[in-house]
Amino acid sequence: MDIDTRARQRPLLALFGFAAVTALTAVIGAKATIRGKEPWYRLIRKSRLNPPDWVFGPVWTTLFALSAVSGYRVWRTPPSPARTRALTLWTAQLALNANWSRLFFGQHRPKAAFVDLGALLTSVGGYMQQAQQVDKPAAYLMAPYLGWVRFAGYLNKEVVRKNPSFLTA
Repeated sequence: MDIDTRARQRPLLALFGFAAVTALTAVIGAKATIRGKEPWYRLIRKSRLNPPDWVFGPVWTTLFALSAVSGYRVWRTPPSPARTRALTLWTAQLALNANWSRLFFGQHRPKAAFVDLGALLTSVGGYMQQAQQVDKPAAYLMAPYLGWVRFAGYLNKEVVRKNPSFLTA
């Protein structure tokens, strides 16, 4: 394989890498969700704004795809401190996202999950701020994700509020 071919393949491999890491996060979160959802999730009281279960799959698939593309776009920019900070925050938000599912669904700890959501919001917001410095579209790609995580925070807070005697920390 010549150098030109390898140079052309590198961006595709990187995009695949971002997609794979993001997909792994989704799988970890989905496993925790499926394992811990029944019957606990059915028994807790939720907000009347809680979407039907079928909504979450398409929404998260879209948000994770946007996140992978955003991370890739930042990665392909020239190295800089803002790029490094952005990629660190991009990685952190994935870890916090998977941890939320583990806490909320896997361990049935919505209070702890709510704290995790605060850190997740901070990391997504920080990522967007740093990404804006190196690739504005990459930052904008995360806006729906940030909005959905804020909405998830509201839903999480309502679970905590509506189920005080049923929940542990």
